[in-house]
Amino acid sequence: MKETKLNTFDWVEFYKELALRLQEYKNNRPELIAKVKQIFSDTGLNMPTIEKDNQLVDIDPFTVFGLFNKGIKEDNRKKIIISIKNLFKVSTQVPVNFESIPVLNNQNATFYRFIGNRDDEDINILWRLFDTALTYAYTHSTNTRNDFSDAFERAIQMKGNAIAKITMGLYWIAPDTFLNLDSRNRWYLYESGKLPLSFVKTLPIIKNNSFNASTYLEIIAKMRDYLKNNTSEMHNFMELSSEAWRYSELVNIENNQFKQEDKGINNSLPFVNNKASLGQTKPETTRTAMPDADVQTTHYWLYSPGENAKYWEECYENGIMTIGWDEIGDLKQYTSKDKMIQAMKRNIDPDLAFTHAAYMTWHFSNVIKPGDVVVVKKGRRTVIGRGIVTSEYEFDETRAHHKHIRKVRWTYKGEWPYPGIAPLKTLTDITSYTDCVEKLNSLFEDDYTEDFEEVADEYPSYDDQDFLDDVYMSKMEYQTLKGLIQNKQNVILSGPPGVGKTFAAKRLAYSFMGVKAPTRVMMIQFHQSYSYEDFIMGFRPSENGFELKYGPFYEFCKKAEIDSDNDYFFIIDEINRGNLSRIFGELFMLIENDKRGYKLRLLYGDEEFSVPPNIYIIGMMNTADRSLAMLDYALRRRFAFYEMKPGFDTDGFRTYQSNLDNPKFDHLIHCIKGLNETIANDDSLGDGFCIGHSYFCDLKEVTEQVLKSIVEYEIIPLLKEYWFDDRAKAKTWSENLRRAIL
Repeated sequence: MKETKLNTFDWVEFYKELALRLQEYKNNRPELIAKVKQIFSDTGLNMPTIEKDNQLVDIDPFTVFGLFNKGIKEDNRKKIIISIKNLFKVSTQVPVNFESIPVLNNQNATFYRFIGNRDDEDINILWRLFDTALTYAYTHSTNTRNDFSDAFERAIQMKGNAIAKITMGLYWIAPDTFLNLDSRNRWYLYESGKLPLSFVKTLPIIKNNSFNASTYLEIIAKMRDYLKNNTSEMHNFMELSSEAWRYSELVNIENNQFKQEDKGINNSLPFVNNKASLGQTKPETTRTAMPDADVQTTHYWLYSPGENAKYWEECYENGIMTIGWDEIGDLKQYTSKDKMIQAMKRNIDPDLAFTHAAYMTWHFSNVIKPGDVVVVKKGRRTVIGRGIVTSEYEFDETRAHHKHIRKVRWTYKGEWPYPGIAPLKTLTDITSYTDCVEKLNSLFEDDYTEDFEEVADEYPSYDDQDFLDDVYMSKMEYQTLKGLIQNKQNVILSGPPGVGKTFAAKRLAYSFMGVKAPTRVMMIQFHQSYSYEDFIMGFRPSENGFELKYGPFYEFCKKAEIDSDNDYFFIIDEINRGNLSRIFGELFMLIENDKRGYKLRLLYGDEEFSVPPNIYIIGMMNTADRSLAMLDYALRRRFAFYEMKPGFDTDGFRTYQSNLDNPKFDHLIHCIKGLNETIANDDSLGDGFCIGHSYFCDLKEVTEQVLKSIVEYEIIPLLKEYWFDDRAKAKTWSENLRRAIL
């Protein structure tokens, strides 16, 4: 490694001095709280949610550090640090380089639980850890070590604080003394192969349930000795953390470039829940209706380690998950589920279907990815563990049985009741069952987000040009639409079917955010039966009578409120199909852009609710459906309306048409343009009934039969409906379209 430049880790001295300054507020919390509030008043930034309803009554010093060590924009980070420098009279210069600093997940950026969920002494325990850690960092002795160890043991047992978060906080305040053990660093130390195997074997095994101060200090001591060795290219914990980041990025890039799956690109990292190409050149992908088909998201898997979980102890001790079907050998040799079925018939029993078995083996070897969550079940009513997948599929010939394995970092072991009745299958993807996932996560009291907070989620970038490449819209139209979103925050995309409203909606959100972050976008669809109880909250039947259930908009607002540094988009398809007064209720007022953050008591629940200022709402409205009622005028004035038009004359569609180079396609499009002029000039129809370009997009091949199918079974039935009272006109244009493709 090249000699480290002096300013590479210029954050270290600033962080160390700030830690000493914060120590002065151990017995003066009210003043510290006042200064925390002042930070956001000075910077003009929204204060993140760091207490229930942000009614801050106490705070610990690690959470103060977390205010600027989480997934926020670099400019906002610097604004906060400058304010802190002034308020706390830090003499060290403001750092310009933040290399090797691990950051929290915005959804879990406090070291304490909120009021009502934490113990009375929790924040005092964190202060004691902070105090003893600094004392130990500056004065090594048996007494200071013992004091630190005692404080560490108590802090790491607090609900919500596991290995990653506690060691991250210690690294912030004394990076010369304490080693950060987030997932990225742990992967580098134990699994990357970058350290000598003989040395790695001397390191204590890290297990969440039994990790203590003695284990932590032993790892620190051995790593410090190793870094002092002349054979090491790294010399301190900062360089180690920086190298772990650099090398893991390299591995991720290689995965993105070379690991092609059957339906796209695998963007997984080998260590944590990262989903990005990390700013590298984007792989070519097929244009699809859903814009995030190329973005990997965390999946949740329900898994049984053998009949009645008989292999659970072996899996837990060895940090693996396994399945059977050894008879068909290495699963990597099969390119489809059908070939796995053929192998099972050939090697096991030709008379069995093996449909479910092949589904399991295929998903185990090809679909599961590092970062996915595995919940372990025993029978159909008991959960016995939880973990995070850390490796790709492996076939281990040395094992006596269950040779198909993946490495897993098991984070929980115990017994919990399964919420309902678990499926019988060995392996089940339960990701889409969001209510079940939520209930399973709630079983684990230690805040399950610990496993994802070490590295802020990173997603493929998506900018204005990406939008214009995907959506057939002019640059001027796009800038107008983007300006409406910025100013009004609530926009409805209206237009006839086929102009790409649904296609554009998510892409519009991503271009506004600058990244393809599906966790910050939610899409729902209204219908005639949709209600306030579905949308916000309401009572629903349960095993014990009725319980209050929260709807998607309520939960999305709460999620965005915590992550106030990032924009969130709520997309409503077919917004005019629902009874909007019934659905929105008192939110009519709260969604106004100048009422964001204003609190109002909800119909159900004893709380005051607000719509956060970082939420944007996009609705979609079909103007050609005569059966739909017009929007409520009270709601209409709270939205800006943007009419989307057919994109036949946009640069994007012209390029697409030119690349097809098909005369019949050209004739048909010319005819459709003429048809649209007739529709637009028809007093009973108008622009809102024009034929959209989407009918003709993404054609895999352009043959006479394909074009005939579009004309006969999609366009002509629509014309018959438009001109149900003018059959002659419908017949004339039907014949025009048929002749265009002859």
